[in-house]
Amino acid sequence: MSVKARRKPIVSPPTAAGRFTGRVYGVLVASVVVAGLAGGALGYLVGSPSATDTAIADLHKADVVRDTQQVEELTGLAKSTAVELDKVLAELALAVPEAETTAPKPAVPEIVRGWQDAVRKVADKHAESPSGMTATNVARGGFRSAVSALAGALDTYAAVLGLPEDRRASLVGLVARQRSTAVAMWSVAATQLDQLNVDVGKGHQHAYLTSGHSDGAISVDQVPEGTE
Repeated sequence: MSVKARRKPIVSPPTAAGRFTGRVYGVLVASVVVAGLAGGALGYLVGSPSATDTAIADLHKADVVRDTQQVEELTGLAKSTAVELDKVLAELALAVPEAETTAPKPAVPEIVRGWQDAVRKVADKHAESPSGMTATNVARGGFRSAVSALAGALDTYAAVLGLPEDRRASLVGLVARQRSTAVAMWSVAATQLDQLNVDVGKGHQHAYLTSGHSDGAISVDQVPEGTE
């Protein structure tokens, strides 16, 4: 009995269309993989801050800390020196009354020199001018200018005392106007400082003068200190 040999199946070679389809599929898979990797890298780069962004953020944080500290220091200085100036203004009001209907009580030169010394010491305390944000610099300059204006008023009054009494009246009026200017300038700076404290989260802080008020001065608000 003869055994019939089994023939091996004939495998047809891939057609040109099949080879093309395979290559296209491979290219598509590779493209998807590359795109995924590129997208992930791009997302990381976009989501992560650059060295420049980090440096800018650090500078901003440092500025905030500096500005807050300067506002606190200026507030303490303004409040303490306002107390010192109020003492001088209260005594000056006796020699140069705020109301024209009140009779003046001229001060002696020794008393006036004491006022001048007190204001000079306050001026020295406000002489320092560290660099800070513009709003703080403006408030600081306002306080310094107000003290300078008050010192000028006292110098004028000291000169008035050296004149005959019949020539003093008009110049005493000049002293009153100089004092009013000084108090008004201080009130503007105090208002600026009040807002600065609110801006840095410290709430309202009042460093206003309580003596020598004139029509040109800004009055303290009625908001309790520490509230925003």
